[in-house]
Amino acid sequence: MDLVGACKAFVAVSGYNSFTVGASAARIPQSVASRRVAALEKHLGARLFTRSSRTVVLTAFGREMLRPARRLVELAETMEHDAERARLRPFRLAVPAICMPRLLAGLVAEARRHDLNLDLYPAEPVERAELVRTLEVRAALVAVPADEGVWRVPLGLAGHADPGDATAIYIETLRAGRAERGTRRRRVWLQPEDDVPHVRDRVTRLRDSVGLQPAQVVVTDSLVAATAEVLGSTDVLLCSRSQADELGLYWRPVGEMPLARGYDVAAGLRDEVQQIRALPVLARCLGA
Repeated sequence: MDLVGACKAFVAVSGYNSFTVGASAARIPQSVASRRVAALEKHLGARLFTRSSRTVVLTAFGREMLRPARRLVELAETMEHDAERARLRPFRLAVPAICMPRLLAGLVAEARRHDLNLDLYPAEPVERAELVRTLEVRAALVAVPADEGVWRVPLGLAGHADPGDATAIYIETLRAGRAERGTRRRRVWLQPEDDVPHVRDRVTRLRDSVGLQPAQVVVTDSLVAATAEVLGSTDVLLCSRSQADELGLYWRPVGEMPLARGYDVAAGLRDEVQQIRALPVLARCLGA
């Protein structure tokens, strides 16, 4: 039996001494109100009303039950109100600063269809991890090694010049030849999102193994500044294919080794981790 629904019908009918008017006030058909009150009487084991052809009057038992029934209805309404507020309360999620606004807007819209009101906080990898650790956000998309992540984002090198039919770019080709000595050496720009050990350290080890100068791999604190350098020179930017398309650059994978970002969700509650992982549009936001 729906105890709360039955109590709502009982309280409404008692307030008007009428099944017809009480049912209308409770916004249910009269037949439903009658069935619910009858079920409540059966459940409690005694009559709540004395019925006549024109009116209904509370019995002595009904008067005793009216106060607890009202309390139950009020508690149920309070719980429904609190549940609505909880569904609408913003869920603060730290996301990579490189995610495109258009895709993030799609993420927010999709989350709302799952009764999740996202409040997105773009940040760099170290800050995202710290925000979730200090509980300043409820969850964060954290950077992890690609083979440990829920999402894997392949990385390559992007430049402003069309590479033609070339399918890959080898970092060793950035090494200056004899004829180029004394000229400015080409650089690989790493953006803040890739300034993490499992990406940055692999690139620097590759740099050293093919004989590039230390200054030829640069970690920038500004994607805008790095992209400007690439657009105005033969430098290249380490990025995903989708990010290269957004920046108007030509993207190729790294020939010497596969490079990739990895992402997972960190949150205080396992249910919230699963809730965020279940949003399909997250993969598109990350470029996975």
